[in-house]
Amino acid sequence: MSDGSDLSVGQAARRLGVTVRTLHHWDEIGLARPSVREDSGYRRYAGADMERLQRIVVYRELGIGLDDIRIILDGSALEAADVLRAQRARLGERIEELRRRGDDVERLIDAYENGLTLTVREQVETFGPEWDPRWPLQARERYGDTAQWQQYAERSAKRDAADWARIAYTVTALDAELAAAVDAGVEPGSEGADALVDRHREVFSQYFPLTRSMQVCLGRMYEADPPFTAHYDAVRPGLAAWLRRAIDARALGEGLDPDAATWE
Repeated sequence: MSDGSDLSVGQAARRLGVTVRTLHHWDEIGLARPSVREDSGYRRYAGADMERLQRIVVYRELGIGLDDIRIILDGSALEAADVLRAQRARLGERIEELRRRGDDVERLIDAYENGLTLTVREQVETFGPEWDPRWPLQARERYGDTAQWQQYAERSAKRDAADWARIAYTVTALDAELAAAVDAGVEPGSEGADALVDRHREVFSQYFPLTRSMQVCLGRMYEADPPFTAHYDAVRPGLAAWLRRAIDARALGEGLDPDAATWE
């Protein structure tokens, strides 16, 4: 019989900051049951019941499961200590996981803002003495609002200096292959030129997905934008114009009018 100081399920739930459904569940599994029964048949929580419930809430806030809480409350001190050690280990693993995720987020922020997560020294060592560390920032200013910049940043965040060195090698090797093709008189639209255009698309898709239409837009830029023209013509005079024609011819071969190409 209640002495008037006991709490109903709703009152106990409000005091503990849990739901009535939670208390019913703990009752059903025998973890914490109201010990007082009124004449009406309703059950209420006595002072000792509330103390047990409060202990359960504390251990739940520590992330401990109900089965382990039962061991803590009803087992020996040594058993309780073992449960707590295991939880401490799990929390340590979780903390380390969150630390790694925090590092990943930091790298993404760096990549979004700076284009590369490499230091200036690492950039020069990776891309060579002619590399200008201002280029990634200039690219962000020019393309930072595009989906391609976001895709590039997401990939950049996962790459280290060794990854970028491999990519730089593929770009340099491609430049040499393109120059050799021009020297050999390879005609745009030929099988050899088409293979090189496909190789160009593959290499530059390392930065972001590059469709054929987008590749045509790049070809236009290579011929029209002085810095890009200067780069390719330094590899081989006339290379920028040849590459533009080769890309256009490859697009035509696939049924794409170069004049109608857009940046997708």
